[in-house]
Amino acid sequence: MYLDIVATWALVGLTAGGLAGSLIRPGGYGLLADLLLGLAGSLVGTVIFHALAMPPEAGGFVMAVVAFAGAGSVILGQRWWYAHA
Repeated sequence: MYLDIVATWALVGLTAGGLAGSLIRPGGYGLLADLLLGLAGSLVGTVIFHALAMPPEAGGFVMAVVAFAGAGSVILGQRWWYAHA
């Protein structure tokens, strides 16, 4: 992987985790867990992006959107699981 791709998914994942921790208070395991979930989801989104044979040259903005979508989906899944467990 390129260094800029790793930096993008890490930054976007941590940002998505922080936003989820501050905006979606009920449920969850705290800010640190939200940051880690955001980071993991961002990584998953990036891996799916590459598995679909999308070129990394698609641009930083596209990569940021994919990473944010992955992070958001993992965090929302965790919130749903927490509420229904």
